[in-house]
Amino acid sequence: MKKAVIICSGGCDSVTLLHWAKKQYDEIEALTFDYGSKHNKREQEFAKYQCDLLGIKHQIINLDFNSWGFKSNLLQNDLPIPEGHYAADNMKQTVVPYRNGIMLSIATGYADSIGAEAVFLGSHRGDRAQYPDCTTEFTQAQSLATQLGTSSHIKVISPFNDLMKWDILKIGLKLGIDYSKTWSCYVGKERPCLKCGTCVERTESFYRNGSKDTLLTYKEWDDAVDYMKSVVTDLPKV
Repeated sequence: MKKAVIICSGGCDSVTLLHWAKKQYDEIEALTFDYGSKHNKREQEFAKYQCDLLGIKHQIINLDFNSWGFKSNLLQNDLPIPEGHYAADNMKQTVVPYRNGIMLSIATGYADSIGAEAVFLGSHRGDRAQYPDCTTEFTQAQSLATQLGTSSHIKVISPFNDLMKWDILKIGLKLGIDYSKTWSCYVGKERPCLKCGTCVERTESFYRNGSKDTLLTYKEWDDAVDYMKSVVTDLPKV
């Protein structure tokens, strides 16, 4: 029996991974990490919803990055979430130091405890611009470490690492995923801000697929597209 652990934040990428992996593995469990970001609570609602929908066991693991002294604008503090495209230098402010490495280590320990053979992460090519622990090289190195450091030789797998977010969305749309039950915005309020890096990337991904983001009202979608077009210069004609 093939068994895997999925790190699921509740965002587009990890929810797509969850649905995709459900078709590949006999048994799946999902972990969501509450590490103290501004948007963790909003994401967790949707991670739980998607896991309940698929009948997947889901756990939330608390990591108190704030009290541990981690520094990032993404965490719950008075620092602002930057606006614009992910490739802009100001997006470095959203880096949480070694976040994926820490989460993967915990997920690997859990996977070893339940007899799983792999841990899955939903990072993709667009993340590389700012996040060093989202690269293919990092995932491969982490996987080597987990295989050497566990008696069952657990692998870390990031199947979307060479895809852009809009490629992942295309997979999810074919799978029939309801993306209105996902969350991306870093600000973490009741409605998406439409201007942070992850909001822009999400809007761009739906736009490139010729689809409206069903999380947004029609007014929000129009505003999101207008802002996205002001910071993204290489859009195709759709």
